[in-house]
Amino acid sequence: MDHADVIIIGAGAAGLMCAIAAGQRGRDVLVLEGSNKVGKKILMSGGGRCNFTNTNTDDSHFIGSNPHFCKSALSRYTQWDFVSLIEKYDISYHEKALGQLFCDKSSKDVVTLLRNECDIAGVRILTFCSDLAVSRNGAYSVSCSQGKFTCESLVIASGGLSIPKMGASDFGYKIAQQFDLRVIETRAGLVPFTVTGALHQLCERLSGVSCYASVTAGGVSFLEDILFTHRGLSGPAMLQASSYWSPGEYIEIDLLPGTDALADILAAKREGSASLLRSLISQWLPKALVLELQQLFWPDCSERPLGQISDDRLRQITALLHCWSIKPAATEGYRTAEVTLGGVDTDELSSKTMESRKHPGLFFIGEVVDVSGHLGGFNFQWAWASGQAAGQVV
Repeated sequence: MDHADVIIIGAGAAGLMCAIAAGQRGRDVLVLEGSNKVGKKILMSGGGRCNFTNTNTDDSHFIGSNPHFCKSALSRYTQWDFVSLIEKYDISYHEKALGQLFCDKSSKDVVTLLRNECDIAGVRILTFCSDLAVSRNGAYSVSCSQGKFTCESLVIASGGLSIPKMGASDFGYKIAQQFDLRVIETRAGLVPFTVTGALHQLCERLSGVSCYASVTAGGVSFLEDILFTHRGLSGPAMLQASSYWSPGEYIEIDLLPGTDALADILAAKREGSASLLRSLISQWLPKALVLELQQLFWPDCSERPLGQISDDRLRQITALLHCWSIKPAATEGYRTAEVTLGGVDTDELSSKTMESRKHPGLFFIGEVVDVSGHLGGFNFQWAWASGQAAGQVV
């Protein structure tokens, strides 16, 4: 039976970062990966360019039952620490909106970096490790299709349920439950909404149309683009809102954020404009969307010039444009979700080391933990930071 100081299950962002940190301390590290290659979700992220971190990273961009849990790891391995690693390898990158950092060329550059750092640190990596099982009798034992192994420290970095075609599974949650650790109920996060009925038909007609909007769910608002699809509503603002939405609830869309549309429309009316209302609103929104909204919100006066529409009616219409209330049928689920909400209860873990409070030597890092980031590189930063936190002590 092969022995290692540290066994890490999962060769994703968190697992590889943990392996590097532990290997650099002289620990004998073995990484077991179920799929055919390491870093598969890294490779497909950011449209193939990997949004590897965010310059605005702080705890306000994370969700979990304990909102304070992530602070320790994030403060000890910051976004700038990972940027330094990127720069060490001369990987060119650029900043998009809201502090999002992407590789200029390919996400393969990030995986190559991590593989190189693992090689330098003497980390062993085995892929195609199926039929994984864990037990403990003093030391931790792991059996899989590649053999049987023992270790002093076992790190679960197997990820969540999002994007099953990439090999996502509930393995990490089952291990937690096997060791009597509480798991917070999981659900898909950062995921498009689906709709039904007339709204579905509207979205189908508008498929591919996008606009800037503020979307509110669960009392939290996000100001970014929304995108109409043949299934429902997507785009950054919708993905963000999905993490705060619960089935049966409404979301509110402000299609004219930061504008005083009513003042402009009333001013045009006073000036004697003979324009139709849709013409004025088309200065802010795509024409195809305005035509659909006209049928929803002002079909009674669609062909009347401004002067023939009362001020009160104009107030009603603009109020609807600022607060379009929609009840999604559901989300697209784990199939397209960028993250899994919920996971191993952080009350079961040390925020400094990610180690189980009940079982010394057992660690959980990355997405399997009940810490989920907003869209924009925050989940990668949690992976780097939580991996480092465990890697310093395993």
